[in-house]
Amino acid sequence: MNHIEVCFSPALYADYENKEAIVVVTDILRASSAIVTAFMNGVERLIPVGTLEEAKAYKNQGYMVAAERDGIVRDFADFGNSPYNFSADRVHGKEIVYSTTNGTRAIHLASSGHEVLIGAYLNLGALADYIRSCNRDLLILCAGWKNKFNLEDTLFAGALAGLVLADDRFTTICDSTHGAIDLYNLAKKDMMGYIEKVAQRHRLKKNGLDDVIAYCHEIDKTTMIPVFRKKSITLING
Repeated sequence: MNHIEVCFSPALYADYENKEAIVVVTDILRASSAIVTAFMNGVERLIPVGTLEEAKAYKNQGYMVAAERDGIVRDFADFGNSPYNFSADRVHGKEIVYSTTNGTRAIHLASSGHEVLIGAYLNLGALADYIRSCNRDLLILCAGWKNKFNLEDTLFAGALAGLVLADDRFTTICDSTHGAIDLYNLAKKDMMGYIEKVAQRHRLKKNGLDDVIAYCHEIDKTTMIPVFRKKSITLING
């Protein structure tokens, strides 16, 4: 039997670490949604880096860089973290260095797992299908906000866990998984109404960056699944 767990914050990851599990990293507003969108629009490869210093070093080597902190584009970067920044005319065929407040750190943290996938509502169904086909434990890592719990990643974790649990080879005795599923089932009746509670939604609104909220909650726009291997993100079948 395969077990599902949800880790609500990178600060808790050491207590959930499972080297045999598939780890799905999610940062719905906005990193994982942007990463999936980048591949939908033909990006060749993304190189996630945890610090701005690393991102600057790549920029000095001639790389295109997407970098933000607290939602704001850094002055040396080519663009920031909105999925809309990763348009086909900008990213198709490119290799891009990527650094965000929460998401890219979580991706590197998860690298001790058997496989690290990037999850968003945009690829939810395909992600669940792939995980079921692998027949392994699943750990969903919420990027959160500066090590704190957040609602938007937890809701996604509940959506994904619920789909995978439909396969009777999977089970959970994890309270955070049950909590995430219950929250998602509550919120999905009026997701955009529920998202009004979300702190990140208001951070983005304050900076005029909330135009992507609805897009980041669109389900099954693609079957593409980004995977983090050997310091870069490519597609699972790439």
